[in-house]
Amino acid sequence: MVAIWGLTATMIVALAVVAFFFEFEATAMSSKEIAIIALLGTISAVARVPFAVIPNVQPCTYLIICSGYVFGPVAGFMVGAMTALVSNLFLGQGPWTLYQMLAWGLAGVSAAYFRRFGLGKITLIVFGAVWGYLYGWIMNTWYWASFIYPLTSRTFLTYQLTSVWFDTFHALGNVVFLGFFGMKTIAIWERFKRRFSIEYSSGY
Repeated sequence: MVAIWGLTATMIVALAVVAFFFEFEATAMSSKEIAIIALLGTISAVARVPFAVIPNVQPCTYLIICSGYVFGPVAGFMVGAMTALVSNLFLGQGPWTLYQMLAWGLAGVSAAYFRRFGLGKITLIVFGAVWGYLYGWIMNTWYWASFIYPLTSRTFLTYQLTSVWFDTFHALGNVVFLGFFGMKTIAIWERFKRRFSIEYSSGY
């Protein structure tokens, strides 16, 4: 039963990731746009690798949030998905990669919609901290559905609590990176976007 739930969840996540890839293909109108997303995804992936020795401190999360904030939901998802896919070439691929693609992709998507509220630096930092825990929650849910028995609310809550310290490190890392570099990165990428007149939109 555990394997069935895990397989079902993986199929659903795979379909969601593929849907965003098709959406990007439909909205990316030029090779320039594709190159920009590839560049941002590569930068984010490379930033993740040297921090792998520090438990769950992920500078790539702040870069993904900034990408979605500036370039829109589809671009944000693609940068998040590419971050997991490319960085795991160095850190190790596995069934977790697909869920990392989804989790970081959703961080980019939500950042695009977060922008619509027109809130400031402090709120952006809080947003990043929240995603430190949401990322962990998504990854923990995958592991729980795939490997934990029995699948009950008690085992779900217990397993979520086992990683709270790791998720806290992720959240604190996001706070630091967004606090020191978030608005500066957004400002730089905004100028870059205006210079090349890049506009991404999506129905998501």
